[in-house]
Amino acid sequence: MRLLRILPLLVLLTATELIARQPNVILIYTDDQGSVDMNCYGATDLHTPAMDALAASGVRFTQFYSAAPVCSPSRAAVLTGRVPQRAGVPGNVSSSQGHVGMPGSQITLAEMMQQAGYVTGHVGKWHLGYTPETMPNGQGFDESFGHMGGCIDNYSHFFYWQGPNRHDLWKNGVEVFRDGQFFPDLMVRQGHEFIQANRDKPFFLYWAINLPHYPLQGTEKWRTHYAHLPAPRRHYAAFVSTMDEAIGQLLAKLDELQLREDTIVILQSDHGHSQEERTFGGGGSAGPYRGAKFSLFEGGIRVPAMIAWPRQIPANEVRSQMATACDWFPTIASLCNVPAPDHRLDGKDISAVIQSNAASPHQTFHWQSGGGRNNPQWAVRHGDWKLIGNPQDTSNKGPLGDSDRRFLVNLAEDVSEMKNVANEFPRRVKELETLHEAWLDNLKD
Repeated sequence: MRLLRILPLLVLLTATELIARQPNVILIYTDDQGSVDMNCYGATDLHTPAMDALAASGVRFTQFYSAAPVCSPSRAAVLTGRVPQRAGVPGNVSSSQGHVGMPGSQITLAEMMQQAGYVTGHVGKWHLGYTPETMPNGQGFDESFGHMGGCIDNYSHFFYWQGPNRHDLWKNGVEVFRDGQFFPDLMVRQGHEFIQANRDKPFFLYWAINLPHYPLQGTEKWRTHYAHLPAPRRHYAAFVSTMDEAIGQLLAKLDELQLREDTIVILQSDHGHSQEERTFGGGGSAGPYRGAKFSLFEGGIRVPAMIAWPRQIPANEVRSQMATACDWFPTIASLCNVPAPDHRLDGKDISAVIQSNAASPHQTFHWQSGGGRNNPQWAVRHGDWKLIGNPQDTSNKGPLGDSDRRFLVNLAEDVSEMKNVANEFPRRVKELETLHEAWLDNLKD
């Protein structure tokens, strides 16, 4: 009789556990994608149906910021929930084997999820260290496949940009060779295998696709599609659509396994588009914004970002509140009901912004590009006001002189950042400088 009384309770508990199943998480991190380079962000000359469909199935942000305008520090921020300086990665780390990167003492998203019982996987670009302790398997990832440096040729998997030429493709810390195989296809295959193998348990997949970062090696299908566009836009566009196709193929695996409703999918670009010679001098677009990669004008740090979780968060909605890449860490912890570390995070839980269009938890956010060198580029946004110290305009949209060493703008009135109003509002400049100095002091603590 006692067993019969317990059985209904066991059935009820099992049903509750099924309902409360922790969601999977896929974080898709694109590389050097321009602020508006998706149809849903206003691009009219690109074909991006997979990313657009993802946005339509969830929430898309229009004032979302990377924590840095360059690769390594932006990745450290998204994986730790901390600004790059606090994460120990103020600038790009070396792409040479044997060089350290993000300190192993940092707690990563992967480690947080691993502690909560998730299987963790990294696929794609790393660029956060090239020693066993600082490569993905030393930073909380159960499985890893990809390149450790900043960029590779997508067919030979060699890092070309500084000699000597060196091969850079690794699986769980062991060098592997996939000669001639297109790296985005390998990323899709590895992503599929990870999802398939872990379909019956909660997983976290950091899918850091190295597109549309140079070298711009779009497939023949997309080179032909965009042949009518002028260079360098056509080279860049072909790579964006190659990337979009790969993203669509990755997410199709969720549908095949009926995991879409059990999976949170986040997509974000690491920072603005590149204007470097290696990318033919440009090709990406920041739309109305000034700046590009390496710049703290909006075009260097305002990025496309979205989150989807069918039946759990709203669909086809847009959020204009300020949010940052650091926010994904505490937000994922909240949505997945896993404990966050008890140390200082710079990110804020934006689940209420996503779910109910609540106000941004950020009144202020800070950037500093590079380490302790003299006169680093820095910025602070406080409300609609933004002050840039020692600005750089890598988009070359306008001249900058000595009088622009403090560049002030009200983004609600001038999102283009083409007019410096520092001389008109000296008290505002002083207020934001004081905020920045206090932030620097806080970092020392």
